[in-house]
Amino acid sequence: MKNNWKVLLFAGIILLALIISSVISALSSKVPRNDPSVTGNTAGNLNNGGLFAEENGRVYFSNAYDNGCLYSMNADETDLKKLSSSTVNSINTAGDYLYYYMDSSGGGTGLGYVVRTYGVYRSKTNGDHLTCLDRNASVTMQLCGDYIYYQRYNNTDFTQLYKVKNDKSENTLVYDGVINPSACHNGIIYFNGTEDDHYLYALDTATDTISTVYQGNLWYPVWHNGYIYYMDVSSDYRLCRLSLSDNTVEVLTSDKVDSFNVGESYIYYQRISASQPALMRMALDGSNPEIVAEGNYCNINLTSTYAYFTAFGADTPVYHTPVNGPVNVTTFQAAAEAVLQ
Repeated sequence: MKNNWKVLLFAGIILLALIISSVISALSSKVPRNDPSVTGNTAGNLNNGGLFAEENGRVYFSNAYDNGCLYSMNADETDLKKLSSSTVNSINTAGDYLYYYMDSSGGGTGLGYVVRTYGVYRSKTNGDHLTCLDRNASVTMQLCGDYIYYQRYNNTDFTQLYKVKNDKSENTLVYDGVINPSACHNGIIYFNGTEDDHYLYALDTATDTISTVYQGNLWYPVWHNGYIYYMDVSSDYRLCRLSLSDNTVEVLTSDKVDSFNVGESYIYYQRISASQPALMRMALDGSNPEIVAEGNYCNINLTSTYAYFTAFGADTPVYHTPVNGPVNVTTFQAAAEAVLQ
């Protein structure tokens, strides 16, 4: 009888330990709610591939020197850490989590990479607890509150706007067509039409309803401090900005623009020119334009410390310059050195 009591006590302790372990595991995997105003990255970065994202002084980036694998570092480019062994883009960050499009086809070689893994993924900011939210191709994605709005693509339905909840509990078709969700502010996604017109539209993520904001002819809208910055299609893709308070438009440059990104103090943009192409920057009101680098560049991503970019048609080297200080273009050497460690 005494031995039976010991066996029951031991079994009870094991059962209790298993229950506690299951509860801890469930709580640790539960994704906290976000405020509806939370966004995962800036529109300018996402329109340029979403290769860099920053939160609380920590930068998460796709390291071009390591097949685009996910890394993290301080904003001053110290303390670099490799977080994944697969190619990532459209990086979003909020709280303790990262959200991104991952594709293993570019992240390594050997038997482990024979089977391609791709889709919309979530992980902790240290790279742990990797979870697939949708195993489909995605063009661009933006975190809006608790949902990732993303352009899902396949050969049957082509490009559609979907949203998936960050805990994977919901996955819904939002719009059967092309909507770029990059420019989100306070729960409103601003996007340009692609079918019948190039008007500026707003998608309210609280109801997923769409309204017309401005009947212009624009491309790649970016919200910043009450303005929509955009490329004016009707005037050779020059940069303009629209005031959302009074619907007035300012022309910022007469240069033909290929891509751009809006920071806190400067707009960085690629000037298209047969004779004088250059990566440029100017103040937010279009004043004081200056050359950053002569030639053709792309993948313009901004953090609080640096502006990053690459030459058109080349993944490396990655260049950077202080985002707000005097122009001083050098290579992103810390990223190259981290691969060798």
